[in-house]
Amino acid sequence: MQDIPAITSSELSTLWLTYQEKTMNLRILEYFIEKAEDEKSKDLMTKLYEEMNPYVEKIKEIFQNEGAAIPIGYTSQDVNKEVPKLYDNGFDIMFMRMLNEISMGLHALNITMAYREDIVTFYKELTALTQKYYNLCTQYLLEKGMLARPPFVTMPNSVEFVKSTSYLGDINPFSRKRTLNTIEVAHIFHAIETNSLGMQMILGFAQCANDREVKEYLNEGAELAKSLIKELSETLLGSEIRTPEVSGGNATRSTVAPFSDKLMMYCTSLFCSFSIGGNSLGTAFSLRNDLPFKITVFIKDIFEYAHKGAKLMIQKGWMEEPPQMEERDQIIKK
Repeated sequence: MQDIPAITSSELSTLWLTYQEKTMNLRILEYFIEKAEDEKSKDLMTKLYEEMNPYVEKIKEIFQNEGAAIPIGYTSQDVNKEVPKLYDNGFDIMFMRMLNEISMGLHALNITMAYREDIVTFYKELTALTQKYYNLCTQYLLEKGMLARPPFVTMPNSVEFVKSTSYLGDINPFSRKRTLNTIEVAHIFHAIETNSLGMQMILGFAQCANDREVKEYLNEGAELAKSLIKELSETLLGSEIRTPEVSGGNATRSTVAPFSDKLMMYCTSLFCSFSIGGNSLGTAFSLRNDLPFKITVFIKDIFEYAHKGAKLMIQKGWMEEPPQMEERDQIIKK
């Protein structure tokens, strides 16, 4: 019988990160399932919970077999299902859709760093699971009229080539800009959509956070999301393109926290990382020179905000340390 190789440092790191993310997702689902009033959304979230939970147990099993410490992640101590609803009007499914979108990206990246066959299969299955529920959440929201579609466009009837470097434009905010192309609109629309949800999430977190510093930090994040939405919406309007108008997903007046400050800070950090990655991709595919200039400024602001959050989590003792490589100099000194 062939021996199973030990997991590599890359596999250990991605499994550790996946454990953090999935245990957070499970705690959030527990609360949303408890508060769900719509039977279809409750059934959707319950099935997602039931299908996701075995993968958390699988990570535990791998860690145990490898002799690695099982991470703490997020436990029953990080959720209170008995408090009033913090969000209303379809926010639960909007949030689950976004978390599945983040997960799809993470699993696609993680599979490129996996070598052992069982771990490759693990990420393949997780990718299929998140794709499945992302689509189910999308269709649910469309049926309920809670999700804005991107703008439609007249279909091109011929193939054109760029005839001049003026197509790229310049970064002068007062110069005349060409109309956005569909690739640029896609990334801008997506950024507005995700930041709108992120702003509602952070506003809800801010109004119920227990720690004063956390509350102030979250308020700052809501203002950052608001400024990004405003700037990108004006960019769309400059090309006579409507901005996303979402009718659902708002915070209630509740000030009682369903989640620990630790969980809310981690969730905000996860959204920041997703935003940096998404905006970087949008910058790479934008051919109008003013767009990368604008977005790069926001990436810098989001990075600085995320870094500030990391320092706050460390100060509060909430940041679980990832597995470390051997400190050779310390071993030699001993």
